[in-house]
Order: sequence, then structure tokens, then C-alpha cells
Amino acid sequence: MPAKSKAQQKAEGAALAAKRGDAKKSDLKGASREMYESMSEKQLDEFASTKRKGKPEHVSKDK
Repeated sequence: MPAKSKAQQKAEGAALAAKRGDAKKSDLKGASREMYESMSEKQLDEFASTKRKGKPEHVSKDK
């Protein structure tokens, strides 16, 4: 499942970096920390590899 916004993709990228050992887990906050704990490296890689072009900065939670 691809990221739906630039902010979501950035959070997933931060969680992926921590999962791979390129960043410290203690530096993660909010959504990226939750993603680190609940998703596998493969899942994070799939989400974070989404292209950013044409994506909104944020997506509202309302549907």
C-alpha cells in the first residue's frame, strides 16, 4: 500500500532508517515511532518507496 501524503512517506522513511540501523530509535516521535514498532522492514520499504510527486503534504483524517 503506497503512502497517501508526503508527510506519511517521510515518517515511514524515518522509521525505515531506524529499522535498518541508520538512525536512532530514540530520535523517532509520533507516527514514525508507532510505524517502527508495528511494521516490518519490508512493509516500511514498500510504503517509503512511493513517489512524492503529486502527493499532498498532508491528508485529512476525515473521509
